[in-house]
Amino acid sequence: MKLQTKYLGEMEIEEQKQIYFANGIPGFPNEKQFVLLDVPDNPVFQILQSVESTYTAFFVINPFLLYKDYSFDLDENTIEILQINSEDEVVILSIVTLKDPFHSSTINLKAPIVINSNQMLGKQYILNQEAYPSKASIDPNPILEGVAEK
Repeated sequence: MKLQTKYLGEMEIEEQKQIYFANGIPGFPNEKQFVLLDVPDNPVFQILQSVESTYTAFFVINPFLLYKDYSFDLDENTIEILQINSEDEVVILSIVTLKDPFHSSTINLKAPIVINSNQMLGKQYILNQEAYPSKASIDPNPILEGVAEK
């Protein structure tokens, strides 16, 4: 199927690649079908693009790439809704808010996107942990000034 995307223009998408969000995403309750698109020449970021609306798309990243100690447990209800049988089928993503300059961009650790990659079911899961902010730095370990020059 052809899909007009917000950032990548028109693309051909396989229907089985659609991810179903039963309750949409908070703030977008009517957006229930999404696809995960790779960003050309960038292996770190992806785009979670609505199938229903060209203009609803989010840059996402695997939060474990930036925050190695990031962890949380899913509640039984979410495991049931997403039909999760094994950790191997779970993909965790964080929504990115891009800013200029780039190093001031943030990722949402408070409400990760959880996807069952086998069943193609997704949900934004809001954590009740104060340790994880909704606007965490995209640069958790900034390089000390002057170190690169030495």
